[in-house]
Amino acid sequence: MTTPAARGGLLGTRDFRLLWIGETTSTLGGSVGGVALPLVAVVTLHASPLAVGLLTAAAWLPWLLVGLPAGAWVDRMPKRPVMLVCNTVSMVVFASVPIVAWLGALTTTHLLVAATTAGAARVFFTLAYRAYLPVLVERERLLEANAKLQGSESAAQIAGPGLAGLLAQWFGAVSGVLADAVSFAIAVLCLRSVRTREARRETGAQRRLRTEIGDGLRFVVRDPYLRTLTAFSAMSNIALMGYASIQVVFLTRDLGAGAGQVGVVLAVASSGGLFGAALSGRVATRFGPARGFLLCEALAAPMALLGPVGTGGAGLALFAAAGFGTGLGVVASNILVGTFRQHYCPADMFGRITASTSALNYGAIPLGGLLGGLLGEAIGVRETMIVMAVVQLLSVAILLLSPFRPLRDFPAPRRRAEPVLPPVLHTVLHTERADRDIPCE
Repeated sequence: MTTPAARGGLLGTRDFRLLWIGETTSTLGGSVGGVALPLVAVVTLHASPLAVGLLTAAAWLPWLLVGLPAGAWVDRMPKRPVMLVCNTVSMVVFASVPIVAWLGALTTTHLLVAATTAGAARVFFTLAYRAYLPVLVERERLLEANAKLQGSESAAQIAGPGLAGLLAQWFGAVSGVLADAVSFAIAVLCLRSVRTREARRETGAQRRLRTEIGDGLRFVVRDPYLRTLTAFSAMSNIALMGYASIQVVFLTRDLGAGAGQVGVVLAVASSGGLFGAALSGRVATRFGPARGFLLCEALAAPMALLGPVGTGGAGLALFAAAGFGTGLGVVASNILVGTFRQHYCPADMFGRITASTSALNYGAIPLGGLLGGLLGEAIGVRETMIVMAVVQLLSVAILLLSPFRPLRDFPAPRRRAEPVLPPVLHTVLHTERADRDIPCE
């Protein structure tokens, strides 16, 4: 564990500051690369719309292919070395794109392989990173840590697309992919400088990989809170990605926005995430973490309905307001839930539990994108966005009918074999302990 944070919050502590700088830089690079890679496919290789769609799907496909075994492997290994290897792999993969392009040998297949390989590295990194943060930061500071990291991620998502466009205009489309590779190099240097190490785990008899994967799945399926969050997140991700996958088409064709207007509207919409990150701690303090989570999702869902209802200039303003409100609620909710998971799940199973939930949650993202495109062709773009907003609103019903509804605070941390009590009894017995264990600021 690190020593208590110095004056100025967690950024006053050396190791967290290094992690934050590295993650912020690589997230900004990833946001640039997320625009630059399809831009290279379209501008340099003249790829078809299908090929561009496959590039997006390729980045998320590894969650379905290796997500579950990755969680078991990560639980067996020290987390920081896993993170270093993953960032190094991503750096090399993305650096290969501009090098091959400058040699005149770049192909769509190379881009697909790069996206898939980097996506697989991201799976392992994400699982290790989420398990490493509670090692780096004291339990009572986890909410602050998640808020700072999520806030910088939201800022990167605002700045990244514009920066990718400028780099493409000044230096060519592949320069954005090179910038992504450089960002991973910076992340590697920062992470190598972090001094906090995990305590050495006692190694018993090595169990079969299938058995360990099953442990994680059974833990999630049998736990009413994690089961609820997994079902809700999968449904919500389908709706949000289906909505987002055709939003540029809606802005340009239905509302008649130019490229500059689209950039401004999306930047304003994305800025809601910054406010969500800043307000998450206050929401937890004022309403309690669990109730605050429900309120954030209850805010985000109806706001999405405003996006596709307007026309002309008023429609652009409504879309920006809808995106702002949705982003505020979703980001604040993600911070509260992410902190809850880090408290609640047994440390020695964290990777497997996270992999079990993420394989379904992130696996739903390409499905949502595909569904949005197919429905957009079949019933119209505006109509599809309304359908997706309604699905997002209906997903909140999963939470309102769940054990979370009567809670002010999230349930206390579980031990591996600890049974889950009925919600009402659980609330009575654990309220006092939850007030101490779940940070509210």
